[in-house]
Amino acid sequence: MDRNTAGLDPVTFERRNRLFMLLQARAFRRGNVILASGKESEYYFDMKPAMLDPDGAELMAELILDELKGIDADAVGGLEMGAVPLIAPVAMKSPTYGRYLPGFFVRKAVKDHGTGKRVDGNDIAGKAVVILEDVTTTGGSAMDAVKAVEDAGATVSLVISILDRGEGAAELYAEAGVPFKSLFTADEFLAADPA
Repeated sequence: MDRNTAGLDPVTFERRNRLFMLLQARAFRRGNVILASGKESEYYFDMKPAMLDPDGAELMAELILDELKGIDADAVGGLEMGAVPLIAPVAMKSPTYGRYLPGFFVRKAVKDHGTGKRVDGNDIAGKAVVILEDVTTTGGSAMDAVKAVEDAGATVSLVISILDRGEGAAELYAEAGVPFKSLFTADEFLAADPA
């Protein structure tokens, strides 16, 4: 676990270690699976048990907010369902970090009833936003959210993922000119648990 740790203050370093151990126990699994991208993989990260765990939710929110220092942002959100469990804890804890970041989410498809909005929650028109994601592989899911919020009149300051599998997301965002960060990489977990 040596990625992203240079220069971290002791509190952030300790939080990152705690979250790594929680993810290792609750999210990382070996075994054949088909990913959202359609690719086959011999390992999988199911972030839901960790994101919906009180300690996991708090640690993820704190580490995301640490990463947002110096980033222009008026709101945080992302594509349903992967980002939804991240949005509320980050929004809720943002005032303790000297920010006020309301949340929003992007529907995969517009409902045929109600407001008919693709971007729901708080109004983001004319605002700088951060897109949250649980796991990035090729980056397509979060890029769908990027396009939807741009269509809604917002600008994307950053896409931040809890974990990047290292299979093209960073390159996709770089090519699109969208800043990207991840808290962890799949390689860190694979190195800690060799097959």
